[in-house]
Amino acid sequence: MNLLVVSIITFLINIPFGYWRANVRIKSLQWILAIHIPVPFVVLLRIYSDIGFELYTYPIVIAAYFFGQFAGVKFFNYRKNLQMLTSSCLVMDLYRNNKSDKN
Repeated sequence: MNLLVVSIITFLINIPFGYWRANVRIKSLQWILAIHIPVPFVVLLRIYSDIGFELYTYPIVIAAYFFGQFAGVKFFNYRKNLQMLTSSCLVMDLYRNNKSDKN
C-alpha cells in the first residue's frame, strides 16, 4: 500500500469516531476514547502497509486523521439539522435510517 491509500483508510476509520465525539460532552471519558481508540488501528495500518514511520509521512497521516474526525462531526451535525434520528453510533443511525426508509 502506498501513502495515499493509508491516508484514505485513516480518514475513513476516523469518521465514525468523530461522529461519536460530536454527541458526547467535551473532555469526558467517551470524548477522550473517541479520539484515542483509532490510534492503534492507524499504527497497525502503518506497520502492515510498509510505509513505516518516516518523518515525511506524519503530516499526511495526521491530517487524514483529523479530517476524518472533522468529517464525522460535520456529518453528525448535518443529520441533526435534518432532524434525523441521531445517537452516538454512526453505523446504527445509518441502519435505522435505512430500515425506516424501507417501511
